[in-house]
Amino acid sequence: MKRILLLTFILGLFFNANAQFGMGGPAKPSVTGRVSVTVIDSLTKKPIDYATISLISIKTSKSVNGGVTDEKGKLTIQGIAPDAYKLMIGFMGYKTKSVLVTTTPSKPDANLGNVVISSTENNLADVQVVGTKAVIENKIDRMVYNAEADGTNAGGDATDVMRKVPMLSVDMNGNVQLRGGAVRVLINGKPSGTMASSVADALKMIPAEQIKTVEVITSPSAKYDAEGSGGIINIITKKSNAQGVSGSVNASVGTRQNNGSFNLTAKTGRLSVNTNLGTNLAYAQKSRVVILNQTTLNNGSLNSVSQDGFSKWSRQGYNGSFGLDYDFNAYNNLSTTVKMNSFSNGGPGESNYIINGLPATNVSDMDMSFRNLDWNVDYRKTSKKEGEEFSVSAQLSKGRTPTSFSNILTSATFPNGFQTVSNNTGKNNEYTFQTDYTYPISKATILEIGAKAILRDIKSQFDNAAQDFEYNQDVASLYGVISFDLTKKLKFKGGLRGEYTQIDFNTQNSGLQKNDYLNLFPSAIISQTLKGSTTLKLSYNRRLQRPGQSYLNPFRNESDQFNIMQGNPQLNPELSDNFELGYSTYIKGSIINASIFYRRTGGVIESSISPISENGVNKTYTSYINVGTAQTYGANVFASYNPKPKWTLMSNVGLNTYEVSNALTNVSTGTFLNYNIFARSAYGFGKGYNFELFGVVNSPRRTYQGKTASMVFYGASMKKEILKKKGSIGINTLNPFTRDLHIETVNNSVTATGTVFQSQNIYYPLRSFGVNFSYSFGKLKFTEKKKIKNDDTKQDQQQGGMGGVQQ
Repeated sequence: MKRILLLTFILGLFFNANAQFGMGGPAKPSVTGRVSVTVIDSLTKKPIDYATISLISIKTSKSVNGGVTDEKGKLTIQGIAPDAYKLMIGFMGYKTKSVLVTTTPSKPDANLGNVVISSTENNLADVQVVGTKAVIENKIDRMVYNAEADGTNAGGDATDVMRKVPMLSVDMNGNVQLRGGAVRVLINGKPSGTMASSVADALKMIPAEQIKTVEVITSPSAKYDAEGSGGIINIITKKSNAQGVSGSVNASVGTRQNNGSFNLTAKTGRLSVNTNLGTNLAYAQKSRVVILNQTTLNNGSLNSVSQDGFSKWSRQGYNGSFGLDYDFNAYNNLSTTVKMNSFSNGGPGESNYIINGLPATNVSDMDMSFRNLDWNVDYRKTSKKEGEEFSVSAQLSKGRTPTSFSNILTSATFPNGFQTVSNNTGKNNEYTFQTDYTYPISKATILEIGAKAILRDIKSQFDNAAQDFEYNQDVASLYGVISFDLTKKLKFKGGLRGEYTQIDFNTQNSGLQKNDYLNLFPSAIISQTLKGSTTLKLSYNRRLQRPGQSYLNPFRNESDQFNIMQGNPQLNPELSDNFELGYSTYIKGSIINASIFYRRTGGVIESSISPISENGVNKTYTSYINVGTAQTYGANVFASYNPKPKWTLMSNVGLNTYEVSNALTNVSTGTFLNYNIFARSAYGFGKGYNFELFGVVNSPRRTYQGKTASMVFYGASMKKEILKKKGSIGINTLNPFTRDLHIETVNNSVTATGTVFQSQNIYYPLRSFGVNFSYSFGKLKFTEKKKIKNDDTKQDQQQGGMGGVQQ
């Protein structure tokens, strides 16, 4: 009943506004026209890719839209209201050209055909055409990484893509951090139920060829859910609305994994249909795992367990979606999408043990599966007032995470073998309802308000426990955001979001418990435009992270019987305050983006190890706790430079401090410096040949109990365009000169029950070689729709199997 009242209250706030919204005359079309153009070199008669195009209103002399041409010299600008415009075409080494464009309600589309531009030089030999498309776009509130323009991504998965995104750092298990802080990962602006269980495994489901762009949002406004202390990552896939039929096919075969994806879009009249299918299959490869645990209890009991073995895990992932989009008329739109994911990760393992000087062997088997269904319905309505919009959205997400493991330990004590078997099924159901309203008070002032309700039911069913775990979390939120121009070059955007969280859960030991809280999240950003394309911005926002399913699940994972893992339903959310000063500029084709930031996070959630004794055997127990308060200082510099028209150099350097303190528990880690470096070189040889190199270096990663050693990745690819540039074929490699990536993690823990020293060495088979093929047909015309965005829970960045290794 409380949930019904909560939902009725939130949606009721907007019914009156919606009723007024439909009055006042006929609505102005939101589905307007498009302007298409193909840019051609005047001498060579060849298309020019990466030419910059801006559509400028004749009335206001302001740019209303724009973009860059593709490899065929083409660009289609969508959503253009009927009016008179001036199309400006610019490209380094060419004369800027202006073309007048006029569209009307009866003829909203304008196809300009071939537009010829001429070089500033008269000598034909001096004419050069850029052959490499921009990989990075720098926008006011986000950095956009164009994954489809990066040939080194072919054959990989979304985790491989994330390693090359500016400001992100990714370790071998797929843990993603944004400038040293946790992030919320969205797909097409929306969450996936699989993400709620494990970000690392969810990313491995997505073939790299399905990803169009990755948006990194460091200063989200109050319109976004407050989740993500570091910010938000939004992955945009290659599905779209397009007139006619269009699509693409991609396939990759390699020594480490195989990928495949298929995308299809069809539009006729008011109806648009799109679908995609993808698969990711990784071969079973041996990862060597060496672990040493030494525990000392306060009663003087000593225990030493060392193991040296391997896990031979394989991975199978499948995903698919089907979407419909229908325009009832020019003013009302309804869309719906169904997405399904299935993923399995695991396999056999074997280890040799030395338990307090006595030998033993263990044979294990592990399987972690993820199955998820997301279904959303979105309604959008516009009005006669330019920019005014009302929307209502609903989403259902149902996820299942069955996990099973078995161990057979053979030793002098158990000569015939001692077997342990356990199974657990986690269930995560989410029901989301959202409504948003945007009202342009004037051309320079925009008001946004909205409301949202998220109803979550998390269950964990145990095979060998007397009582299952059930966790109910309901979140109601309201927000308001206003943006306006202080001067012609000084802009402000600020807002306030309120979120009320209601929690009740039961555990076998403590019974029914409740935890309700109210939080306010202010945000503000001031942006100053300097000379040319230079921008300076200062921002502040407050963020929150609620613990997700795997952090809360009290299921005891005993896949390694000497290293027990268990979630903690008593966790409180993290709260952080973020300040950022950013600078960006565009100089003669070069991009520079630099920022400094400060973040204060209370209630930091980290894993914690401690010694326990069960049945006379000393073990290591790992769970999650609120460690204390972290203060983080950092800086990030991204730069892209073209020494020659066909040669692009790119680098990203991130620095941040790590320091956690807690006066109550007397925890103080001291201050450490973390860094991550990414470098890339891409060169177009002409005739469709492109060659790329990249490298990633991540510094040692600190926790309050220890650290993980640094990691280095490097790779290369060669790609050739074929089939009249509609297809490509290429080869790629990752770490070709080193088979294994050695990752060492050392932890030291002193608790009220004793001390633990733990050393873990993983030798992960990273080296790979692959061949990839892609083919596109039809003509893609991407459009974005307003979607639900659940971004309010802290997601587990990894799942631990034998030594936490995944392939």
